[in-house]
Amino acid sequence: MIGLSGFGGYIPRLRLSRKSIAEVNGWIQPGIKRLGKGERSICNWDEDSVTMAVEAARDCLDNQNGKQLRAIYLGSTTLPFQDRQNSGVVAAALNLDEALSTIDITAAQTAGTSALVAALDAADGAKGGDILVLASDARRTRSAAQQEMTFGDGAAAFTVGSKDVVAELLGYHSVSIDFVDHYRGDNREYDYNWEERWIRDEGLLKIIPNAISEAFGKAGIAAEDVDVLIAPSTLRGVSAKIAKMVGVSEESLAESLDGVVGETGCAHPLVMLSHSLESALPGQVIVVASFGQGCDVLVFKTTDAIASFKPSLGISGYISRRCEETNYNKFMAFNDLVLQEKGMRAELDNQTALTQLYRRRDMLLGLVGGECDVCGTHQFPRSRICVNPNCNAMNTQKPFQFADIPSKIMTWSADHLTYCPDPPLHYGIIQFEGGGRFLANFTDVDVGNVEVGQDMRMMFRIKDYDDLRGFRRYFWKAAPSNQTRN
Repeated sequence: MIGLSGFGGYIPRLRLSRKSIAEVNGWIQPGIKRLGKGERSICNWDEDSVTMAVEAARDCLDNQNGKQLRAIYLGSTTLPFQDRQNSGVVAAALNLDEALSTIDITAAQTAGTSALVAALDAADGAKGGDILVLASDARRTRSAAQQEMTFGDGAAAFTVGSKDVVAELLGYHSVSIDFVDHYRGDNREYDYNWEERWIRDEGLLKIIPNAISEAFGKAGIAAEDVDVLIAPSTLRGVSAKIAKMVGVSEESLAESLDGVVGETGCAHPLVMLSHSLESALPGQVIVVASFGQGCDVLVFKTTDAIASFKPSLGISGYISRRCEETNYNKFMAFNDLVLQEKGMRAELDNQTALTQLYRRRDMLLGLVGGECDVCGTHQFPRSRICVNPNCNAMNTQKPFQFADIPSKIMTWSADHLTYCPDPPLHYGIIQFEGGGRFLANFTDVDVGNVEVGQDMRMMFRIKDYDDLRGFRRYFWKAAPSNQTRN
């Protein structure tokens, strides 16, 4: 039996009110006012498609008891590096065995489902561990564009294998059609979008229904067998029309998450799939379709194991973790949509020493410190000498990862002098459960709501940007744990 053995996801904490976008830009684009209800998820300044993929992977893997993985497939159209293996950064952050393959899949809105199809094909009869499939997107638009209202940021994660399957693959169908509804050319920052009615009538309502019907035949099911249909579209009424055309009841349509998240790009069909699996019962048939220069349609049937599997927090948990943001100017600054005077303190050369990044990659990307073989003391960073004054043994430390260890704030400061894209810069000493201390920057904190003794959890984030060379440096930051886990 081949299928999904685990699932999870991640939605950023910040939610931008669509009303705030319409209030600022309605004077030049009156039409966007009709989209001014609800909110959309937005990345913090230190989040991107890689950091979201890491958090989605952790959400999926946390309850799988150290499952062995043999590959990572990452689907995204907003990868931060064009010539660096982005999925390799994810693997390093997860501190996985380096004897695995990593693949980036991009350049279409079907990138997420294409990654899943490729993993399911590779898992058929394969041995040596599951494949981790990730889909993550954080798309940028011009200010006042309609897509600014409808887009959202998010990620989904699945493990694919043949054991402990929670959703069996019944079949799939893929088509490749160079139907260009939008595109982003080389050296262009934003998508160019074509006319909506043409996209709806000639693209969505012709390509997707045909692909779904073909998938039904390959999976050996009828339309009335479908319990959940996932066919996301930002165009009003299109999903319901697709359901009607293929003979599936409108009541079977999965929740679109439009009002609370927005459309998360190539990740969205899989975000909706992960969300649907949270409440799925054994024996349900779930169909997921994606659209982009063709179409992927996958048909799954949940097994009895679905009743016992739960992601660490899940899409629904991250949705409830929301923090409302009404400051549109902050959103513009986070996405480089406005030229700001950052001040002299921002005039730094943030060049990364790539030799040190490689030599200390487990520490810098995986947050790996040390554990003394003699006394059991934990410390970060790892060193030749144990920091325990009652031990001081030499060359006794083995690797110890701190990323998933709960911690508490010992001391903290809010710094208005050091440059930070979202001032003030919060940082302090945190004490890990079981030993070990660390001077960490904080993220996702609210001014006035930081205190000594507060429970924290480590999150993989962007440390700083090297705009001169187009590089971004990743590290781990501490975030309030009551915002990240139940």
